[in-house]
Amino acid sequence: MDYSVKLDAAIQKLHDEGRYRTFIDIERRKGHFPHAIWTRPDGSEKEITVWCGNDYLGMGQQPVVLEAMQEALTAAGAGSGGTRNISGTTVYHKRLEAELADLHGKEAALLFTSAYIANDATLSTLPKLFPGLIIYSDALNHASMIEGVRRNGGAKRIFRHNDVAHLRELLAADDPAAPKLIAFESVYSMDGDFGPIEEICDLADEFGALTYIDEVHAVGMYGPRGGGVTERDNLAHRIDIINGTLAKAYGVMGGYIAASAKMCDAIRSYAPGFIFTTSLPPAVAAGAAASVAYLKNAQELRDQHQTQARILKTRLKGLGLPLIDHGSHIVPVIVGDPVHTKKLSDMLLEDFGIYVQPINFPTVPRGTERLRFTPSPVHGPKEVDKLVKAMDALWSHCALNRAELAG
Repeated sequence: MDYSVKLDAAIQKLHDEGRYRTFIDIERRKGHFPHAIWTRPDGSEKEITVWCGNDYLGMGQQPVVLEAMQEALTAAGAGSGGTRNISGTTVYHKRLEAELADLHGKEAALLFTSAYIANDATLSTLPKLFPGLIIYSDALNHASMIEGVRRNGGAKRIFRHNDVAHLRELLAADDPAAPKLIAFESVYSMDGDFGPIEEICDLADEFGALTYIDEVHAVGMYGPRGGGVTERDNLAHRIDIINGTLAKAYGVMGGYIAASAKMCDAIRSYAPGFIFTTSLPPAVAAGAAASVAYLKNAQELRDQHQTQARILKTRLKGLGLPLIDHGSHIVPVIVGDPVHTKKLSDMLLEDFGIYVQPINFPTVPRGTERLRFTPSPVHGPKEVDKLVKAMDALWSHCALNRAELAG
C-alpha cells in the first residue's frame, strides 16, 4: 500500500468539501485582549480582534490569576513531575480541587488535564463500577462524551436532543433493576440552547438513574458564584456528577468532575485517563484555583458578559442575519455551506482584521455550517461596531447574498 497516497486522498477530500481546517497563528498580548497579532503565512503581521475565543471573561489576563501562576512557578518549578499517583499531587492540585468542590456544593472534585479527558475517562469508567450500566446520552452531546460512552463497552441509548418524552420512552423500555445514567449538557455550545435539567432530574428520580451533566460552557458564567446553570437554577444538588473546564471562563487549562467523595475516589482509582496521565503543572493549577476563587465574587463580569452577548445578537438580528438565539452567550450565525463559511471567515480576517473560525461538519451537521461569535466583557462598543459593519458589508459580497445563505 502507498500510505502517502492514502494520506493525500484523505486530506484532499477535506479540501474538496470545503472542510479543511487552517490554523491561524496568533499572538495574544496581555492587557490588550481581545486584540492579538496575526502572523500571515508570508511572515507579515496584522493586528486582529479575536471573536471566537473561549476565554469568555478575559480571565487569561486577570492579574490575580497571573500573580498566582508566577508565584507557583517560582516556588515549585515548571512541571508536576509525575502522575497524580506518582509524585504529581501537590498542594496546588489539592487546593484547586477544594475550590471546585466548594463551587458546586459537592463533597469532592477530581482534576484532569482537560474537560475532554474528564468526560472520556469518567464515562468510559462508570460501567466498571456499575456492571450492566445503561447510559442515556443526548444526541447533541459533545464529542468527548460520545467517545466516553462509545468506549465503555456497556449499553447505551441515544435520546433526541432535549426530548424528555423520548428519554422517558427509552428509560421505561429497559429493565427497572438495571443501573442507569443520563448524560447531557447545560449549555450546548454550537446552538447555545439549554438542557432541560429539572425535567431530566425528575426522570432520573422516577427511574432510579444517576445524572451526569457537562457544564463546560456554563461554569464561571452562570449562577451567583459561577457554578453554572445548575447553580443558577438551584439544581446542583440533584446532579450526581458535574463536569467542567478551567480553559474557558476561567482562562487557564484543565478539566474536572465534582461529585460525592466516594464517586471521585472510585473514578480516581479505576480510570486509566486519570491514572496514567501526568498531572497539570503546579502553576496552572494555582492560576486556575485563583480564577475560580475570584469569579465566585465577580457577578459584575457575568453581567457584562451577558450584556455584550445581548447587544451583539440584537445588532446582528437588525441586519437580518440568520442568527440562533436561545438566550445564552453563544452567538451562531448560520451560513449553511462550508465553502461560503470559509470564504466569509477569510474575508473577515484579511479585509477587516476580525478572526472568527468557521464551524463545519462534523462539529455541526452538514447544511448548518456557521460562524460562531463569542462576545466577552473585553469586547467593547468599537469592536462590536466594526464586526457588525463588516458582516453587513460581506453578507452580500462575492455572490453570497442573504437569500442564498439563509436557504
